[in-house]
Amino acid sequence: MIMVNKENKKQPLELATFAGGCFWCLVAPFQQLPGVVKVVSGYTGGHKEFPTYEEVCSNTTGHYEAVQITYYPDLCPYEKLLDTYWIQIDPTDPEGQFADRGPSYKTAIFYHNLEQKQKALASKKAIEESGRFTRPIATRILEASSFYPAEDYHQNYHEKNPGHYKIYRQASGRAGFIEKYWGQDDDQELLKKKLTKIQYEVTQNNATEPPFNNEYWDHKQEGIYVDIVSGEPLFSSLDKFDSGCGWPSFTKPLKPECITKHTDKSHNMLRTEVKSKKAGSHLGHVFDDGPAPTGLRYCINSASLRFIPKEDLEKEGYKDYLSLFD
Repeated sequence: MIMVNKENKKQPLELATFAGGCFWCLVAPFQQLPGVVKVVSGYTGGHKEFPTYEEVCSNTTGHYEAVQITYYPDLCPYEKLLDTYWIQIDPTDPEGQFADRGPSYKTAIFYHNLEQKQKALASKKAIEESGRFTRPIATRILEASSFYPAEDYHQNYHEKNPGHYKIYRQASGRAGFIEKYWGQDDDQELLKKKLTKIQYEVTQNNATEPPFNNEYWDHKQEGIYVDIVSGEPLFSSLDKFDSGCGWPSFTKPLKPECITKHTDKSHNMLRTEVKSKKAGSHLGHVFDDGPAPTGLRYCINSASLRFIPKEDLEKEGYKDYLSLFD
């Protein structure tokens, strides 16, 4: 979720790079942080240009599996990225991470400037002095070098293969380690910190906000509405209409493939629930009492959405949707 005000325009984007074992498991925790623009899985720290996954896994190139984060430092301070990183890994393991063994799975923080180096060293010292771990901290602090994006099927693996991702995260031992040493399900705790109480209850627990007392029910500005959790584009103001129900109503989604539909038998009713495909966020319901041309009414909770005005689409990474408003 990115919110950029006039002051933010002057703040350049920065990069942060972390290695923490299998890169599949590092993407989601960082994606959920406000101010993070994108998280890319890839390879860094080695001697071969454009290595393949097979080459890196063979431990012949010297690369680490890592993630590179593009972020606004004024919205997401580097210290926040460091705090998020430490609770994803076993920093005491010098030979890999959990079920994944070998040099490519070791942990490291790759700094991009002197300020990042100093903050990384300070955070490592704080972990060492915290007494949380009995073994020495093995995570290295290294200067950033060339970063090579991994193959497409590795990008956002948690979204493309959610079932396998969850099984792997548990079976590898990572989830249990985090719970043991930090006492939380990190993904859910990060969501709770990112979202307001009503946003969390609606998107994660299928709650419904009050009608006529929510952010977008009578909102008329031009732009698009995205998933509050993942930033996935969902609806356009061009398809919004006043249904009189007290919640935002749309005749159709921006892309049908971004919405999933589910039978909902709760509250002694038979309804069709709609969720965002990428994050699985509960959005609301769809009914067949809408106007032309679709005859549908997507009745959506404002708490599930974030609005991006037409004039901010390009700077927030949604340039492709500008043409809608020509």
